[in-house]
Amino acid sequence: MDLSEASQTPSEEAIERFTGLPFAVVGVVRAEPARRWAQLCDVLIAEGDPVLETITANVEAHPIAATTLVLLLRGHARRTVEDGLVAESSAYSVLQSGPEFESWRAARPVTKAEGDEAPRVRVERHGDTLAVTLTRSQRLNALDARMRDELVEALTVAAADPSITGVELRGEGRAFCSGRDLNEFGTRSDPASAHLIRLERSVARVLARLAQPTTTYIQGTTFGSGIELAAFTHSVIAAPDTQIALPEIGLGLVPGAGGTVSLPRRIGRQRTAWLGLSGRPIDAETALAWGLVDAVQA
Repeated sequence: MDLSEASQTPSEEAIERFTGLPFAVVGVVRAEPARRWAQLCDVLIAEGDPVLETITANVEAHPIAATTLVLLLRGHARRTVEDGLVAESSAYSVLQSGPEFESWRAARPVTKAEGDEAPRVRVERHGDTLAVTLTRSQRLNALDARMRDELVEALTVAAADPSITGVELRGEGRAFCSGRDLNEFGTRSDPASAHLIRLERSVARVLARLAQPTTTYIQGTTFGSGIELAAFTHSVIAAPDTQIALPEIGLGLVPGAGGTVSLPRRIGRQRTAWLGLSGRPIDAETALAWGLVDAVQA
């Protein structure tokens, strides 16, 4: 959609109908469009910006996942956090049964890491603060089921202890969290049961409910679930080398750790769609300008 050729102001009915259109709408702009026209777009791209070619290619290669993502994001403002997590997990499960994810999984055999039985999370008390650290640095702190469960346990303890007045979340090594462990993607034969497990053991839900001020310190590769979970916390502090991305569309999926809920709350649905549809990383300064992080360490 080229907004430079748009003239007549869209009606409220047109804006309402937009939420259910089963395709992604990309607005190409030469200048800031009127707010009502912008509402009819999933993402806005400046004319001549090379990211348009990347987004176009990704949408053409993964139309089911791309459409599912934008539909989720369009409904974000109408949902509570709880409703958003249910909607996202449901969509994620459906896509795991779809042809785009099946094609990705078939091209990437599962490889089991040997000697990877160490604890995934370290929990320490420093006065009134609970420090929770991801300790799977040899795998760039990739989030697997075991790490998820250990995180839920640690954060649930924090929520239940009134003497804890603050929580800090970190990752050891050169990356905060590189996203979900790809070897676990699609390994459950029953996506419907996996959907219920995601809801029962949701790190996102526990983070969103934490009353204590929670700060996440991110560095290096902070992809997928790494930034999705961090965005739920009250404050996100980025190291200068931080790289943030949502690569799930390339797998035929949508964010599955709460990203369609947490990121729009910070940066809006269109910038979230930019990250998801492009798959491109942004640096710490861009994330700061967008409001995805709250500070960049000197």
